[in-house]
Amino acid sequence: MNVNFEYAKTLTGEGSVLLLLSLVPYVGWVLGIIGVVLLLRGMKELSAYYQDEKIYQDSLTGVKYYVVAIVAAAVAIAVGVIGVWSATGFTFTAESFVPTAGFVIGIVVAFAGLVTAFVFYVLAASHLRRTFNSLAQKSGEASFTTAGTLLWWGAVLTIFFVGLLLIFIAWIFAIIGFFSMKSRQYQQYAPPANGYTQQPIPPEQGRGI
Repeated sequence: MNVNFEYAKTLTGEGSVLLLLSLVPYVGWVLGIIGVVLLLRGMKELSAYYQDEKIYQDSLTGVKYYVVAIVAAAVAIAVGVIGVWSATGFTFTAESFVPTAGFVIGIVVAFAGLVTAFVFYVLAASHLRRTFNSLAQKSGEASFTTAGTLLWWGAVLTIFFVGLLLIFIAWIFAIIGFFSMKSRQYQQYAPPANGYTQQPIPPEQGRGI
């Protein structure tokens, strides 16, 4: 299969940039969706280039888990709001609060939903960490290892502000890795600093030295 390495790294790099821009108000969610599509498309190309299907499969599984986490969090928030409304009518005074069954159910479901979201968020980060570690091994870019580690710890600490900061920094390292990675041909036959092209030494010549 003929794979354009430069095209693949550009897709993943631009997709990662758009994922960071998903924080932009109003239009961020659109940029985030486009970023995910470009990132997965690039990962599929890199999987073919490195002949390692796990690179794409881990990234795809990670994205699926992220979707589950987002849906679980959205349901938890929605049910929690409904539960609060049933007990207070959004009139937050001591006299207006009535501990209804809807309030209790809403709190329980909201807590369960947030726990589910957290678990799948960590699972998603774990799969993307595997993807980044594979890319670091294949390409020699240490930035991917750093990105994977920061992403995982950011997910674990996501209930604190520092977790979100670590995730943001992780994607910056991922962007650096994608735009800095070199093809295998360049890695094997890169010219030395003196400018002369270095030719590979045949095995039989190497043994005779």
